[in-house]
Amino acid sequence: MQTGNSPNPVVPSAEPWLVRNSRLLLRDPRLFLQKVATWLKPMRADYRRRWDRGLRRWMIRYHTDLLFDKVSWMGVPARKMVLDAWVYQQIIHETRPEIIIEIGNAEGGSTKYLAHLLDIVGQGEVIAVDIDHSTFRGHHPRVHLVTGDSLAPETLARVEEIAHGRRGMVIHDGDHSREHVLGDLRAYAKFVSPGSYFIVEDTAIDLFRAGDGLGSVNGPLGAVEQFVREDTRFQIDPDREYFVMTFNPRGYLKRVR
Repeated sequence: MQTGNSPNPVVPSAEPWLVRNSRLLLRDPRLFLQKVATWLKPMRADYRRRWDRGLRRWMIRYHTDLLFDKVSWMGVPARKMVLDAWVYQQIIHETRPEIIIEIGNAEGGSTKYLAHLLDIVGQGEVIAVDIDHSTFRGHHPRVHLVTGDSLAPETLARVEEIAHGRRGMVIHDGDHSREHVLGDLRAYAKFVSPGSYFIVEDTAIDLFRAGDGLGSVNGPLGAVEQFVREDTRFQIDPDREYFVMTFNPRGYLKRVR
Protein backbone atom coordinates (compact mmCIF):
# COMPACT_ATOMS: atom_id res chain seq x y z
CA MET A 1 0.00 0.00 0.00
CA GLN A 2 1.38 3.40 -0.95
CA THR A 3 1.14 6.20 1.60
CA GLY A 4 1.63 9.91 1.22
CA ASN A 5 5.15 9.56 2.62
CA SER A 6 6.28 6.68 0.41
CA PRO A 7 9.01 7.90 -1.97
CA ASN A 8 8.99 4.63 -3.91
CA PRO A 9 5.49 3.26 -4.50
CA VAL A 10 5.29 -0.52 -4.74
CA VAL A 11 4.23 -1.67 -8.20
CA PRO A 12 3.29 -5.35 -8.63
CA SER A 13 5.89 -7.17 -10.65
CA ALA A 14 5.00 -8.78 -13.96
CA GLU A 15 7.69 -11.46 -13.46
CA PRO A 16 6.58 -15.04 -12.85
CA TRP A 17 6.27 -15.93 -9.18
CA LEU A 18 9.21 -18.38 -9.20
CA VAL A 19 11.57 -15.98 -10.98
CA ARG A 20 10.64 -13.10 -8.71
CA ASN A 21 11.23 -15.07 -5.51
CA SER A 22 14.44 -16.64 -6.84
CA ARG A 23 15.79 -13.15 -7.42
CA LEU A 24 14.77 -12.20 -3.90
CA LEU A 25 16.58 -15.26 -2.48
CA LEU A 26 19.81 -14.31 -4.26
CA ARG A 27 19.54 -10.63 -3.42
CA ASP A 28 18.40 -10.82 0.21
CA PRO A 29 18.25 -14.34 1.75
CA ARG A 30 17.11 -13.01 5.12
CA LEU A 31 14.12 -11.19 3.62
CA PHE A 32 13.29 -14.28 1.56
CA LEU A 33 13.21 -16.45 4.72
CA GLN A 34 11.00 -13.90 6.45
CA LYS A 35 8.64 -14.08 3.51
CA VAL A 36 8.60 -17.89 3.63
CA ALA A 37 7.80 -17.66 7.34
CA THR A 38 4.67 -15.62 6.58
CA TRP A 39 3.50 -18.37 4.21
CA LEU A 40 3.93 -21.02 6.91
CA LYS A 41 2.62 -18.98 9.83
CA PRO A 42 -0.88 -20.13 10.79
CA MET A 43 -3.63 -17.54 11.03
CA ARG A 44 -4.96 -16.90 14.52
CA ALA A 45 -8.07 -18.97 15.19
CA ASP A 46 -10.31 -15.98 15.92
CA TYR A 47 -9.39 -14.33 12.61
CA ARG A 48 -9.79 -17.61 10.75
CA ARG A 49 -13.34 -17.88 12.06
CA ARG A 50 -14.02 -14.26 11.13
CA TRP A 51 -12.56 -14.43 7.63
CA ASP A 52 -13.50 -17.96 6.66
CA ARG A 53 -17.03 -16.99 5.68
CA GLY A 54 -18.78 -17.64 2.43
CA LEU A 55 -20.39 -14.67 0.69
CA ARG A 56 -23.86 -15.79 1.71
CA ARG A 57 -22.99 -16.11 5.40
CA TRP A 58 -21.13 -12.79 5.41
CA MET A 59 -24.08 -10.94 3.88
CA ILE A 60 -26.46 -12.43 6.43
CA ARG A 61 -24.11 -11.28 9.19
CA TYR A 62 -23.89 -7.79 7.66
CA HIS A 63 -27.68 -7.58 7.55
CA THR A 64 -28.34 -8.94 11.03
CA ASP A 65 -25.35 -7.59 13.02
CA LEU A 66 -24.14 -4.45 11.23
CA LEU A 67 -26.72 -2.80 9.00
CA PHE A 68 -29.08 -1.41 11.63
CA ASP A 69 -26.59 -0.65 14.42
CA LYS A 70 -23.14 -0.03 12.95
CA VAL A 71 -23.55 1.76 9.60
CA SER A 72 -23.94 5.53 9.64
CA TRP A 73 -23.01 8.62 7.68
CA MET A 74 -21.83 11.59 9.74
CA GLY A 75 -23.61 10.24 12.79
CA VAL A 76 -26.91 9.49 11.05
CA PRO A 77 -27.87 5.81 10.56
CA ALA A 78 -27.51 4.79 6.91
CA ARG A 79 -28.99 1.40 6.08
CA LYS A 80 -26.74 0.65 3.15
CA MET A 81 -24.19 -1.89 2.04
CA VAL A 82 -21.12 0.33 2.12
CA LEU A 83 -19.69 -1.19 -1.08
CA ASP A 84 -22.86 -0.21 -2.92
CA ALA A 85 -22.58 3.30 -1.49
CA TRP A 86 -19.10 3.52 -3.02
CA VAL A 87 -20.53 2.52 -6.40
CA TYR A 88 -23.13 5.30 -6.05
CA GLN A 89 -20.44 7.95 -5.71
CA GLN A 90 -18.75 6.65 -8.84
CA ILE A 91 -22.02 6.80 -10.77
CA ILE A 92 -22.71 10.33 -9.51
CA HIS A 93 -19.23 11.46 -10.48
CA GLU A 94 -19.62 9.97 -13.96
CA THR A 95 -23.21 11.04 -14.74
CA ARG A 96 -23.49 14.37 -12.85
CA PRO A 97 -27.24 14.15 -12.06
CA GLU A 98 -29.09 17.39 -11.38
CA ILE A 99 -31.63 15.52 -9.27
CA ILE A 100 -31.48 12.26 -7.33
CA ILE A 101 -34.79 10.76 -6.23
CA GLU A 102 -34.35 8.51 -3.22
CA ILE A 103 -37.44 6.43 -2.46
CA GLY A 104 -37.24 5.30 1.17
CA ASN A 105 -35.13 7.38 3.55
CA ALA A 106 -35.55 6.01 7.12
CA GLU A 107 -33.38 8.16 9.44
CA GLY A 108 -31.76 9.86 6.46
CA GLY A 109 -28.09 8.88 6.63
CA SER A 110 -28.03 7.80 3.01
CA THR A 111 -29.91 10.96 2.01
CA LYS A 112 -27.30 13.15 3.66
CA TYR A 113 -24.56 11.04 2.05
CA LEU A 114 -26.03 11.72 -1.40
CA ALA A 115 -26.33 15.43 -0.62
CA HIS A 116 -22.69 15.56 0.46
CA LEU A 117 -21.64 13.85 -2.78
CA LEU A 118 -23.53 16.53 -4.69
CA ASP A 119 -21.72 19.14 -2.61
CA ILE A 120 -18.46 17.65 -3.85
CA VAL A 121 -19.44 17.63 -7.54
CA GLY A 122 -20.89 21.12 -7.12
CA GLN A 123 -24.44 20.62 -8.35
CA GLY A 124 -27.69 18.77 -7.84
CA GLU A 125 -30.40 18.14 -5.28
CA VAL A 126 -32.00 15.13 -3.61
CA ILE A 127 -35.74 14.46 -3.50
CA ALA A 128 -36.31 12.30 -0.41
CA VAL A 129 -39.57 10.37 -0.75
CA ASP A 130 -40.94 8.44 2.23
CA ILE A 131 -44.33 7.69 3.69
CA ASP A 132 -43.08 8.86 7.12
CA HIS A 133 -40.33 11.37 7.90
CA SER A 134 -40.91 11.54 11.65
CA THR A 135 -37.49 9.98 12.43
CA PHE A 136 -35.63 11.66 9.55
CA ARG A 137 -32.33 13.34 10.48
CA GLY A 138 -30.73 13.82 7.08
CA HIS A 139 -31.62 17.48 6.61
CA HIS A 140 -29.39 19.43 4.23
CA PRO A 141 -29.88 22.48 1.99
CA ARG A 142 -29.85 20.25 -1.10
CA VAL A 143 -32.58 17.92 0.23
CA HIS A 144 -36.30 18.26 -0.54
CA LEU A 145 -38.60 16.13 1.62
CA VAL A 146 -41.69 14.71 -0.06
CA THR A 147 -43.78 12.84 2.49
CA GLY A 148 -46.36 10.34 1.26
CA ASP A 149 -46.82 7.02 -0.46
CA SER A 150 -44.45 6.91 -3.42
CA LEU A 151 -47.29 5.99 -5.77
CA ALA A 152 -49.85 8.49 -4.48
CA PRO A 153 -50.84 11.02 -7.17
CA GLU A 154 -49.98 13.97 -4.93
CA THR A 155 -46.52 12.52 -4.20
CA LEU A 156 -45.77 11.99 -7.87
CA ALA A 157 -47.04 15.49 -8.67
CA ARG A 158 -44.71 17.06 -6.11
CA VAL A 159 -41.73 15.04 -7.40
CA GLU A 160 -42.58 16.09 -10.95
CA GLU A 161 -42.72 19.72 -9.86
CA ILE A 162 -39.21 19.60 -8.40
CA ALA A 163 -37.58 17.30 -10.97
CA HIS A 164 -39.16 18.66 -14.16
CA GLY A 165 -36.63 19.15 -16.94
CA ARG A 166 -33.65 18.12 -14.83
CA ARG A 167 -31.19 15.31 -15.51
CA GLY A 168 -31.92 12.63 -12.93
CA MET A 169 -31.34 9.24 -11.37
CA VAL A 170 -33.47 7.19 -8.95
CA ILE A 171 -32.52 5.00 -5.99
CA HIS A 172 -35.28 2.73 -4.69
CA ASP A 173 -35.14 1.61 -1.05
CA GLY A 174 -38.85 1.72 -0.23
CA ASP A 175 -41.43 -1.02 0.06
CA HIS A 176 -39.59 -4.11 -1.18
CA SER A 177 -42.60 -6.17 -2.23
CA ARG A 178 -42.55 -7.16 -5.87
CA GLU A 179 -45.84 -5.46 -6.73
CA HIS A 180 -44.91 -2.13 -5.14
CA VAL A 181 -41.40 -2.09 -6.62
CA LEU A 182 -42.80 -2.75 -10.08
CA GLY A 183 -45.26 0.11 -9.63
CA ASP A 184 -42.44 2.45 -8.57
CA LEU A 185 -40.28 1.35 -11.51
CA ARG A 186 -43.06 2.16 -13.93
CA ALA A 187 -43.93 5.47 -12.28
CA TYR A 188 -40.43 6.86 -11.71
CA ALA A 189 -38.63 5.60 -14.83
CA LYS A 190 -39.42 8.87 -16.60
CA PHE A 191 -37.21 10.76 -14.15
CA VAL A 192 -34.08 8.81 -15.18
CA SER A 193 -32.05 10.44 -17.92
CA PRO A 194 -30.39 8.48 -20.75
CA GLY A 195 -27.03 7.24 -19.52
CA SER A 196 -28.09 7.40 -15.88
CA TYR A 197 -29.43 4.75 -13.49
CA PHE A 198 -32.52 3.48 -11.72
CA ILE A 199 -31.02 1.53 -8.80
CA VAL A 200 -33.28 -1.01 -7.11
CA GLU A 201 -31.87 -1.93 -3.72
CA ASP A 202 -32.10 -5.20 -1.79
CA THR A 203 -32.75 -7.44 -4.79
CA ALA A 204 -30.48 -9.86 -2.90
CA ILE A 205 -33.34 -10.85 -0.60
CA ASP A 206 -34.83 -12.91 -3.44
CA LEU A 207 -31.66 -15.02 -3.50
CA PHE A 208 -31.85 -16.02 0.18
CA ARG A 209 -34.17 -18.36 2.04
CA ALA A 210 -37.07 -16.74 3.83
CA GLY A 211 -36.00 -18.26 7.14
CA ASP A 212 -32.39 -17.07 7.28
CA GLY A 213 -33.11 -13.48 8.30
CA LEU A 214 -32.54 -11.88 4.91
CA GLY A 215 -34.66 -13.77 2.40
CA SER A 216 -38.05 -13.06 0.86
CA VAL A 217 -40.40 -15.01 -1.36
CA ASN A 218 -41.81 -11.85 -2.97
CA GLY A 219 -38.96 -9.36 -3.20
CA PRO A 220 -37.86 -6.78 -5.77
CA LEU A 221 -35.78 -8.96 -8.10
CA GLY A 222 -38.86 -10.32 -9.85
CA ALA A 223 -40.07 -6.76 -10.38
CA VAL A 224 -36.74 -5.82 -11.97
CA GLU A 225 -36.84 -8.78 -14.34
CA GLN A 226 -40.39 -7.98 -15.42
CA PHE A 227 -39.70 -4.26 -15.80
CA VAL A 228 -36.70 -4.67 -18.13
CA ARG A 229 -38.82 -6.93 -20.33
CA GLU A 230 -41.49 -4.22 -20.52
CA ASP A 231 -39.33 -1.11 -20.86
CA THR A 232 -36.50 -1.60 -23.33
CA ARG A 233 -35.02 1.81 -22.51
CA PHE A 234 -33.42 0.12 -19.50
CA GLN A 235 -30.86 -2.65 -19.30
CA ILE A 236 -29.41 -4.43 -16.27
CA ASP A 237 -25.79 -3.35 -15.87
CA PRO A 238 -23.88 -6.19 -14.16
CA ASP A 239 -20.61 -4.26 -14.50
CA ARG A 240 -21.69 -2.16 -11.50
CA GLU A 241 -21.43 -5.27 -9.32
CA TYR A 242 -17.62 -5.25 -9.50
CA PHE A 243 -17.18 -5.63 -5.73
CA VAL A 244 -19.17 -8.91 -5.95
CA MET A 245 -20.68 -8.30 -2.52
CA THR A 246 -23.78 -6.20 -3.19
CA PHE A 247 -27.30 -5.93 -1.84
CA ASN A 248 -28.41 -5.03 -5.37
CA PRO A 249 -27.66 -7.95 -7.71
CA ARG A 250 -29.24 -7.18 -11.10
CA GLY A 251 -30.50 -3.99 -9.49
CA TYR A 252 -28.37 -1.48 -11.39
CA LEU A 253 -30.61 -0.52 -14.29
CA LYS A 254 -29.03 1.76 -16.85
CA ARG A 255 -31.17 3.81 -19.18
CA VAL A 256 -29.59 3.25 -22.58
CA ARG A 257 -31.93 5.40 -24.66
